[in-house]
Formats: sequence, structure tokens, C-alpha cells
Amino acid sequence: MEDYWWWTIGGIALVIAELITGTFYLLVLGIAALAGAAVALYHHSIWAQVVIAAGVATIGVILVTRYRHSQHVVPDISLDVGQSVVLDSWVNERDRLARVRYRNALWDAKVLDEPGVETGRTLYIRQITGNTLHVSAQQPG
Repeated sequence: MEDYWWWTIGGIALVIAELITGTFYLLVLGIAALAGAAVALYHHSIWAQVVIAAGVATIGVILVTRYRHSQHVVPDISLDVGQSVVLDSWVNERDRLARVRYRNALWDAKVLDEPGVETGRTLYIRQITGNTLHVSAQQPG
């Protein structure tokens, strides 16, 4: 079997594997193998095939890595921020720990306002840390 068939089979296998992973690195390696197949098709030496495939792979991996690093990570913004809750009871008023009613359930909350907020008052979610809601009387803007 000719060398270009081995390169082609390897390239196609890598492209198929890329469809499973979705990282683009295997796609780059598959394209590099297909470039090696193209060089082999014109009956160049195995060293020329390997150098071309390695060069295409190196350039492709560098480009994919740069692209992935250039993409800005979108902060995880909760849809609950800004929603209203009702102060149900104080757990520890001095430490501003309370229970609030939100979505027909009681949640732990840290009241960001000054102590003395009366029960039954409407507060607004400013932030969520784990299972604790950080609430304030002021709506987030």
C-alpha cells in the first residue's frame, strides 16, 4: 500500500475522533496528516512527508491555542440576581444572617444592609455564593 493511503487513513481517523471531542486539536492533527498524504502522493521522501505534517501540526496547534486564549470567558451571571425575596426571620442579626423566602422556599441569606431590617421586608438578591443569597434593600443596577 502506498504511503499516502496510510497518511489519508490516519488523517480521516483523527478528523472523526475530533467530532467526538470537539477541541479542534485533533482536527489540526488530521489536517496535518492529510498534508503529509498530499506530499506522499507526489512521491516525496518519508522525511519530507514527516516535516510537512509536523510543520502543519505545529502551526495549527499554535493558532488554535492562540484562538482559545483570545476568547473572553463570560462571567457566570446568575439569573437570580436582581430578583426579590422576603425576609422571613433572622438567624443571627448581629452577623446579618437571615432566612429569606424565595421561590416558595426558605434560603440562607447574608443581609448586606445595616442591621435592623424588619421581617417581611422585600429585599433583592445581589449575589449568590454557594447556597447563600447575598441580599440588599437596594435593587442591583
